[in-house]
Amino acid sequence: MLAYSSSSYSEEVFGSTQNAASPGLTWVMTNILPQFAGLEVNGLVYQYTTVKDPDSDMIVYVQNENAQSDGYIFRNADDWSGLPGNTINKSFALPNTLGEMWGNGSIEIAGEGSVIDPSVIYTYKYDPCFDPQSDPSCPGYEEIVEVPEIPFSDPLEDQLVLDELNRQAKIDQEAEEEDRRRRQKESKIKDALENLLGDGSNPELISADAERMAMALFSINLPVDYYNPLEGGEYVETVILDGGTIQDNKKARRANFAQQVLHQEMVDSQYGSGASAQQEK
Repeated sequence: MLAYSSSSYSEEVFGSTQNAASPGLTWVMTNILPQFAGLEVNGLVYQYTTVKDPDSDMIVYVQNENAQSDGYIFRNADDWSGLPGNTINKSFALPNTLGEMWGNGSIEIAGEGSVIDPSVIYTYKYDPCFDPQSDPSCPGYEEIVEVPEIPFSDPLEDQLVLDELNRQAKIDQEAEEEDRRRRQKESKIKDALENLLGDGSNPELISADAERMAMALFSINLPVDYYNPLEGGEYVETVILDGGTIQDNKKARRANFAQQVLHQEMVDSQYGSGASAQQEK
């Protein structure tokens, strides 16, 4: 049975369960209470009939375990000791308690006797807009924006990317190999020059062939820029002399003249001695 009540924000729904004890003296509350968010149990009504000897002791417990703690969230005891069997009907107004706190229920008998025709019914209420997203008409509802799913693509699985990576790896490998060969050639040239030049006592140094060989070995390792000619052009003298002219060094001029005269006399004396010897013969 359901009932409805209006409020300024939303409509609260009131209801009651079917007989929880109809299958037997134990029941699972998740099969009894509607699974609405925010549902609260606010009452319980039970009824049963006892079959017993009036002189026997008998206590009947109607109870629900606490689903979130030890013990019971509801438990009531009926003492039938010294009483004949009969039917009992009780109802309880309970503080609003979240339905998720209500654990499994049962009717437990202590003593001698039995229970027939049990009935346990729970009353509850819930707010349909306890979760505003449950209904677009609820206050506070927010429109859901669907984010398109973008499929993930691993770039390492793209054949074009793999081909480019392999090509680049090959280029790098070739560059490393070229560098290795260049360093190996440089090492060989260095060793050859050292063996050829030695410590300066190698007689082959004076050989033109050895010189050409050394230059050939050396030129193999020269960078291309080494052969590029220097840029031509006119280099203008920028030195400015004090006075504007350079005076002749008279002493140096006289010394040079004296050296020329002495040189001429030596030549004349050599040629003169030779002529006298010829005449004597």
